Amino acid sequence: MIPLSLSLVLLFSTVASTSSPPGPLHIPITYRSGGVRDIDSYSAVATRLREKRGYRRGNQSHRRAAGVSNIDIVNQLQDSRYYGTVNIGTPPQIFNVALDTGSSDLWVIGNTCQTCDPTLPLFDPSTSVSFKIKTAAQGEKTTISYVNAEATGQIATDTVTMGGLTVNRQTFCGLLADEVSQDLILDGISGIMGLAFDGIADTYGMPFWQALALDGRLAASEMGLWLTRVIDDPQANDNEPGGVLTLGGTNSSLFQGPIDFVDMPTSPESFNTFWMLRLTSVTVQGELVEITPGKSALSTIDTGTAFIGGPAKDVTAIWKAVPGSQRIPGSPGFWAFPCTTNVSIGLSFGGEVWPINPVDVDLGRLSASSLFCAGAIFELNAATGTPDEPEEEDQIVGDWVIGGTFLKNVYTVFRMSPPSIGFAQLSAAAGSSGSSIPHFATALQLTSSRLTLPTSLILGDVAITGPPRSPTTRIVRQRPQQS
Repeated sequence: MIPLSLSLVLLFSTVASTSSPPGPLHIPITYRSGGVRDIDSYSAVATRLREKRGYRRGNQSHRRAAGVSNIDIVNQLQDSRYYGTVNIGTPPQIFNVALDTGSSDLWVIGNTCQTCDPTLPLFDPSTSVSFKIKTAAQGEKTTISYVNAEATGQIATDTVTMGGLTVNRQTFCGLLADEVSQDLILDGISGIMGLAFDGIADTYGMPFWQALALDGRLAASEMGLWLTRVIDDPQANDNEPGGVLTLGGTNSSLFQGPIDFVDMPTSPESFNTFWMLRLTSVTVQGELVEITPGKSALSTIDTGTAFIGGPAKDVTAIWKAVPGSQRIPGSPGFWAFPCTTNVSIGLSFGGEVWPINPVDVDLGRLSASSLFCAGAIFELNAATGTPDEPEEEDQIVGDWVIGGTFLKNVYTVFRMSPPSIGFAQLSAAAGSSGSSIPHFATALQLTSSRLTLPTSLILGDVAITGPPRSPTTRIVRQRPQQS
């Protein structure tokens, strides 16, 4: 486990009041290629994700009303991570942050970090006139736990803006550790923007999107998301369009047909925590595969994860339905299949069956001369075969994690009220469900008449980038009762 030692800022918010909410915010996204990746790198990602989940090792629906903003996203490391840009402080300091629906805290690294890349933007509180240490928290520190690392710091507040929407007195912590996991802040990424609910925020703060929604700043209490695919493009540049995050509505140019909404589980364990659905069916090569029902079917819809992870029994059943598939020696939980096979998989969460492009299931050959390719669906509990018993204070999380492997194939809508998640078929302009993404310039033109740098978040246009999430997988602990 690599210790996370860094100086970072964890943010959660109180929204500035305004007379009327702005229109939907559409945020474009950019992708950065990380070159060729091998099974060892994917196994490392899976290991961190398992730790995050608590397993031990071993037509027109686009809203133009106020409160809707499109934010450009950047695609980084071959569909591994998607990031956008935020402004923090007065005057604003600009940072790229990974967009993560699997966590709820917002943080960026600070200028006291001794081991951070000096070329990365670091938050300097001394230059912000709106930065304030919370008096009641003097001497107190907050710890945020991720997969194989922790970040600890003092609570403070400042102003945060994304896509032209601003939250004042956003609470954050100046984290004063000595090192930082390079998996968290690599390739120009200075932090993470958590997009789940406040119930799992280690800082007890309100996530940026949720604060805006509760304050009536968004036209609708929902987020629309389109993620691009470049994993199949050997000519991809380091930075590519990553898609669009829309705050306060949806972008009708990016999907076609109805949005198939499914209500989230309403159990006390899952309420106000993660974006979760129940996986109801899986088809492989056109045939239905039996999966474990009930609580074992709970699935976290997670933009911070690149792959799909699930219980060993169910993942085994999926790969057993692919002729010639076999486990990969030395890579627990991963399976390989003949590279000549197009693996056809569809998922349903109680509504439509959504097919996954075979390209997204294929992580590439095990070696240059190998006839087998690694699959993007792996066993979360591969080390033990069964989930570990959670600690008493741990909250229950889904046994499935549904990441980019699936999300690149649909337009996704995260809706706060009623709590639900919707999927729709991608439009031709967005590459169509199951097909490749459009050219860089075309993708940018979809979202706004104004071209925006992938790493900037100005006038409502935000860029997102993204490598497969691994280190950001969180360990969730129940909050103590507040007096």
